[in-house]
Amino acid sequence: MNPESATGIILRTRPLTETSLIVHWLTARQGRIATVAKGARRPKSPLRGKLDVFYEADFSFVRSQRSDLHTLREVGLRTAHSHLRKDLRLLQQAAYCAALVEQTTEMDTPLPGHFELLHGLIGELGRSAPQPRTVLAFELKLLHLLGLQPDTAESRLSTGSRIVAGRLAQDDWAALTPLRLTAIQMAELRQFLHGFLIYHLGKFPAGRAAALA
Repeated sequence: MNPESATGIILRTRPLTETSLIVHWLTARQGRIATVAKGARRPKSPLRGKLDVFYEADFSFVRSQRSDLHTLREVGLRTAHSHLRKDLRLLQQAAYCAALVEQTTEMDTPLPGHFELLHGLIGELGRSAPQPRTVLAFELKLLHLLGLQPDTAESRLSTGSRIVAGRLAQDDWAALTPLRLTAIQMAELRQFLHGFLIYHLGKFPAGRAAALA
């Protein structure tokens, strides 16, 4: 099999053996894929230092004919998004959002919108101090991608919260940077989306409370 090329963000990693890793990626063209990084844990491995959560890289892999676990070949690191490691709250927000993407998507399915959404979120997290509105915006934008956008007009949200929800769902990240939510709007939207996610997804990943703290 010829190797395929991709650009992706690492969602998570875990040890496979004493010397190898399983690396889960989110890419635009191939969607979510899992790869085996053979020997990546060896001190002199060419993959050493290139594989960690939320690293963005160009890489090549060979597809497995027997499973959804493919073989990683080469990795060219683009950016480590080091800002996420300087503030635990930023890392918690990114981790929750990445887990939400994993829960709501299938493996080996093209996901250009999801890749751009997560890429945009990570960039936004580097522009300002941690803000709960960023997580609420991600949830609303993801629901839109999934075709599950809530009809706030039929909800019990106040008028101000409905307007804010519309902006969080539709505006790009740069336009949302100066947006400030009142305590009432934050509480209303947090609770509204909690119920909406439970109803449509059955559950949501652990870490939402910490991400919205």
